[in-house]
Amino acid sequence: MTPSLLQIQHMTKTYQRGMETVHALDDVSFSMQEGEFIAIMGTSGSGKSTLLNILGALDQPTSGTLRLRDEAQREIFTEPAATLYRQQNIGFIFQSFHLLDDLTVSENVALPLMLAGTDAKTIRQRVEHLLEHVGLSRWAKHRPTELSGGQQQRVAIARALIAEPPIVLADEPTGNLDFRTSTEIMTLLKALNKEQQTSILLVTHDAQVASYADRVLYFHDGRIVADQPSTGELGPIMETFERYVRSV
Repeated sequence: MTPSLLQIQHMTKTYQRGMETVHALDDVSFSMQEGEFIAIMGTSGSGKSTLLNILGALDQPTSGTLRLRDEAQREIFTEPAATLYRQQNIGFIFQSFHLLDDLTVSENVALPLMLAGTDAKTIRQRVEHLLEHVGLSRWAKHRPTELSGGQQQRVAIARALIAEPPIVLADEPTGNLDFRTSTEIMTLLKALNKEQQTSILLVTHDAQVASYADRVLYFHDGRIVADQPSTGELGPIMETFERYVRSV
């Protein structure tokens, strides 16, 4: 059997709120295969973003194991191992685009490779290829402020993919976009997932967005309460999500 790309085993995250112990993650376990597209749904405070932060080594779990290609990643929650882990394995897409306004589109996309010390020729080739892929070649020398919200998110997607990471973590990537632009962004992400076999783990509260995934994990009170394959149809996703929303 081919080993999973990513395995989370008995992951917990607790913190104190006054005298109360809050379980942001409560014994979470799941695996992700190469090239899989997983959506995580849940109400606010259910643990979705906490999980994403831990997978990106932006936060540290209280207990549990993160395994990448069957190798336990015990050192990634301390520097400099965390930075190296992110550079080699993770691309980030956020709800807010987090582009630098004083850099051009090309420079924003190139930034991860520049920080990693990649040679200029390789950077130029990858930037040109990705900007063409996301339909922004003619905007390469423009500033982010000259672009629409959808175009800015396309820049952010190109930046997330520039280092060819095996995993992209996307936290509400369409949250600031209208329906038409959201559909364009999700269609792009799905195409990139299939064409490049980049594994995507996406947090959303929107069943329309989740329908693009191969599989949906439903979170409630820090636990996975359902793990279902997605057929791309909204009905089953909405029914499952609404059932757990009503149980809150």
